Amino acid sequence: MLMPRKVKHRKMHRGSLPSGYSKRGRTVSFGSYGLKAMTSGLITARQIESARRTITRYMQRSGKYWIRIFPDHPITKKGDETPMGKGKGAVDHYVAKVRAGKVIFEIDGIDEKTAREACRLAGHKLGVRTRFVSKHNE
Repeated sequence: MLMPRKVKHRKMHRGSLPSGYSKRGRTVSFGSYGLKAMTSGLITARQIESARRTITRYMQRSGKYWIRIFPDHPITKKGDETPMGKGKGAVDHYVAKVRAGKVIFEIDGIDEKTAREACRLAGHKLGVRTRFVSKHNE
């Protein structure tokens, strides 16, 4: 799974969910087809890995894909039945904060029908609503 190799600060403030529309990464840059987020939200490293596996399995290892997001925000969790206090919990997992309009995956080297189905299956694994886009008609 994806996670940062080294971080300056192990734990971060939770912050707020990203609001508004993405300013960067809105177009398909590397491949011919892409999977674009239509709503904002947090996507965990597990969800990204699950969607990636779905894409590679459906493409039957032909073509090429790019992951355009990276889970760099740590989410902490305290143990079950732990009393209040005693500080912040340990890092449990990492998430990527995704704004609406951000291209999450890109695919190239396969026909549109296969790419569309691969993106549809991968979209079900993610915690945000997604849409299939192509370089020609964004």
